Amino acid sequence: MTIRLIIVDDDPLVRAGLTFMLGGADDIEIVGEASDGTEVAALVERCAPEVVLMDIRMPVMDGLTATETLRRTPDAPEVLVLTTFHADEQVVRALRAGAAGFVLKDTPPAEIVSAVRRVAAGDPVLSPVVTRQLMTQVAGVSTGARGAVAAEAADRLATLAEREREVALAVGQGRSNAEIAASLYMSVPTVKAHVSRILAKLDLNNRVQIALLVHDAELISPDADGREGDVR
Repeated sequence: MTIRLIIVDDDPLVRAGLTFMLGGADDIEIVGEASDGTEVAALVERCAPEVVLMDIRMPVMDGLTATETLRRTPDAPEVLVLTTFHADEQVVRALRAGAAGFVLKDTPPAEIVSAVRRVAAGDPVLSPVVTRQLMTQVAGVSTGARGAVAAEAADRLATLAEREREVALAVGQGRSNAEIAASLYMSVPTVKAHVSRILAKLDLNNRVQIALLVHDAELISPDADGREGDVR
């Protein structure tokens, strides 16, 4: 299946480079370009892309606002954020708004192509190292505020059935569907069904938001060597 893609970046040289890079993939069709966030909604409606590759820093309307606006619309395309920094506050906000992941602007071309494919397939694009950095930043708030956020997140997760909660925690640990299936002794289609029900029950957009909610609830702790640790 051909992936319909829109590129949004205020730098024409960056857009040209991305177009050249991604246009060479047999399964990716670039159906539109935009230089500002204000152009995104109309372009998406006209071109019906599966994925939007979105720069964060743009004049007039930045990529964060454009992502928040876009992901509130029905049948919104997936958003893959382009950024310069690994752990940026705006990246966290974009992920909370429903972005499926992000790539750095200096990422090798083949990895950007792979990221577009993964997002189109419904998989988040967050490396373990970057995920730890982001979760550390999310946790870097005052103790009182963090406690309130944790309590609210825990209450939301408590509405899930036991098996759904186990899947949600595994998603928070960054596990793939295959890894979750193996660890919980269920089939991959069953895992996918649980993920779909979790998204519907919690009114979330994607797996990234499930992971953020699990971390908000402080149910995952990093272990000594920096990998995701045990469920609390």
